[in-house]
Amino acid sequence: MTSETTPSGGTTTPHTFQVDLRGLVDLLSHHLYSSPRVYLRELLQNAVDAITARRAEDPGAPARVRLYATGGGLRVEDSGIGLTETDLHSLLATIGRSSKREGLESARAGFLGQFGIGLLACFVVAAEIRVVSRSARTPGAPPVEWSARDDGSYTVRTLPDSARPEPGTTVYLAPRPGTADWLTEERVTALARDFGSLLPYDVRVGDTPVVSELPAPWDRAYPGPAARRVALARHCHDVFGFTPLDSVDLSLPVAGVRGVAYVLPSAVSPAQRSGHRVHLKGMLLTDRADELLPDWAFFVRCVVDTDSLRPTASRESLYADETLAAVREALGDRIREWLTGLAAGDPERLAQFLSVHHLGVKSLARHDSDMLRTMLPWLPFETTDGRLSLEEFAQRHPVVHFARTVEEYRQVAPIASAQGIGLINGGYTYDSELVERLPEVRPGTVVAELDADTVTAHLDAVDPGEELALAGFLAAARTRLEPLGCDVVLRAFHPLTVPALHLDDRAARHEQARAEEEAQADDLWAGILGSLRGSAPRARLVLNHLNPLIRRIGSLEGELAGTATEALYGQALLMAQRPLRPADSALLNRAFMGLLEWATHDQENGR
Repeated sequence: MTSETTPSGGTTTPHTFQVDLRGLVDLLSHHLYSSPRVYLRELLQNAVDAITARRAEDPGAPARVRLYATGGGLRVEDSGIGLTETDLHSLLATIGRSSKREGLESARAGFLGQFGIGLLACFVVAAEIRVVSRSARTPGAPPVEWSARDDGSYTVRTLPDSARPEPGTTVYLAPRPGTADWLTEERVTALARDFGSLLPYDVRVGDTPVVSELPAPWDRAYPGPAARRVALARHCHDVFGFTPLDSVDLSLPVAGVRGVAYVLPSAVSPAQRSGHRVHLKGMLLTDRADELLPDWAFFVRCVVDTDSLRPTASRESLYADETLAAVREALGDRIREWLTGLAAGDPERLAQFLSVHHLGVKSLARHDSDMLRTMLPWLPFETTDGRLSLEEFAQRHPVVHFARTVEEYRQVAPIASAQGIGLINGGYTYDSELVERLPEVRPGTVVAELDADTVTAHLDAVDPGEELALAGFLAAARTRLEPLGCDVVLRAFHPLTVPALHLDDRAARHEQARAEEEAQADDLWAGILGSLRGSAPRARLVLNHLNPLIRRIGSLEGELAGTATEALYGQALLMAQRPLRPADSALLNRAFMGLLEWATHDQENGR
């Protein structure tokens, strides 16, 4: 260590940071890595990178990795480039330095590791690590041994030639207390298969091959499309545990991505995070890459191998950069092309897909006019004419009416249908947005929202004389429903079997909720809520003058007229499938008991 003179004439002495290895291991195991299982990936990665480095200088060099679980520990042998004593001091004992940065730049594109943490991750499960290595780059160099403990100490010594006759490296792990299960043959085999099934070299646990999928299922040649579909379905079942509806090729040679997407056989929530599997140059990087595909593609699970995407420092997820964004968009285009191809050439498979995943396609179509235009004849919507596509519905009706909520649709659908008005239920996810975009892809189409006022306007007015004859009953009905914030009107409409119709809109419901909160609030909040009082229209109970029951009820007087009004109000709410407020439930109960009392009283008088 030497002193340096500063511009002011003083001297400074440079110092080297000291690293607490045990603290660093704790940081790795509890904060950087999600599980101790990553230790095996680091061992495989180092071995594969060492072989890649050796083959860059000697293409005919052997390429094998062997793992042996013995005596409670683990031994990993590779036929890679090997290390000299200088390499051991420089690379293994210096945290943050990577051999990938030391020459061999021409081979670096084939390396898996990029961060230099490397062997240090093995301390997550090991109390002691021993490395025996012989360099292929320096043939005359003897084998060397590097032994390190988790307290930060290490030793290096030269070994006789018999300790390692051939170039390559052997790593020995002795388990930490409580981690021996991670080094058993069964666990090592399972981890090696999970991480290394697509590696390009001969990897074995004992005599058991780990690499069993080369070439990858999506890269293999098959006798025909049917054989390919069966093989990919089997692969999907082995990897994800389900048999897919279909598979989508995701190969993007220009972007350095190859793989396949599997279509889920059952519907899933758009909010459910996807578990995509990403391999980096054959090594499994993560099985939870939810950022790989666009959000709308939640109906597929994919497996890809890439050499262009960057891993994060933990190598358990993808680095969010422009490359990932471009790949995500390109993979989304592949799925779009698959959907377009089904629409053009295989409508039966498309119909099967949409019966399960129409929500995902609707999510895509609301932002993609071309996809909306393509899917227009196929996407199903709930309408008063049954489940139809927008194209079929627009051909039947000059004006495409829709209700924005499920509640509004249930209120007005029977009446609109009887009046000859076609209506679409826009209350389901994305449906209103798609209906409103219909004129963009189908020029000349008229779209209109159907609300309570529009429905009421389509109902026939009653003859003034007949309405005047029922003025007494209507006044009593309005008085009875006034506390509920509901008006009563008389109209004539079909079907005749509907005695009454409850109509309101979002503004009316908002005002009703505000009034209820005001009634229950203290003086301060009541004043605040009162200042928010709006001029929204009130809910309406529309009585059907064409219904025989309404004609008979119109002659009732007194308390019985009020009870009948409450019964009609409750029945209209139930018919519209509206959620009942406590006040509505109390009203229904009161009306039911009142009618029972009137019926039994009438029988007693008849006796």
